[in-house]
Amino acid sequence: MQVPFFYEENLPNTDKFFLNEETSKHIVQVLRMKENENLFITNGKGQTLFASIVSANKKKTEVTIIKKDFFPKKNNRTSIAISLLKNNNRFEWFLEKATEIGVAEIIPLICHRTEKQNFRFDRMKNILVSAMLQSQQQWLPELQEPIKFEEIIKKNYQNKYIAHCADKQKKQLSDEVFKDDSIILIGPEGDFTKDEIDAAVKNNFNPVSLGATRLRTETAGIVAAVLLLNK
Repeated sequence: MQVPFFYEENLPNTDKFFLNEETSKHIVQVLRMKENENLFITNGKGQTLFASIVSANKKKTEVTIIKKDFFPKKNNRTSIAISLLKNNNRFEWFLEKATEIGVAEIIPLICHRTEKQNFRFDRMKNILVSAMLQSQQQWLPELQEPIKFEEIIKKNYQNKYIAHCADKQKKQLSDEVFKDDSIILIGPEGDFTKDEIDAAVKNNFNPVSLGATRLRTETAGIVAAVLLLNK
């Protein structure tokens, strides 16, 4: 059986420690793991432990550390600022896939045409954690609280893009040469307004196209992530 991955936000400096109750319950009641079985534990910040179960208990499973590793971040840090969606399932799908791809930062965006603005941060973070573990990665994307469009365009990034559908001059994102620190803005179902596009351009965002077809918001976010991460 493949060695399972688990998440502990705060890893102690001791050689032995107890896992949280949620993880312990999953180990005992779902995976039916026993003493002396091995597992990986990551804090989502690059640190990963290879450990063995000392005592399997559904409330507090104790493990002992066999090996410690640290995995540095990738050089090409990619941030996706994407509009919240009326359909929660579609936004959650984006979060899951963006994590699997390796996006470094996800910023829920509130635009003029954003239809739904409520955001359950804990639920969304849990989706990121599950996707990180499923894809066996050591870095959890930084999930920000929702931010208004007028605020995000004032943030400092080395390479700034806005993907929109307006009939204006745009470059193909696939043709761009990216620096290490890139952000792209992805609009709501009705796209960005003309005023939003103009404001972004005035704040040094480069207008880009993601291809010849018109994409759903969540699909556009994934296409942008793939293009930015594979340069």
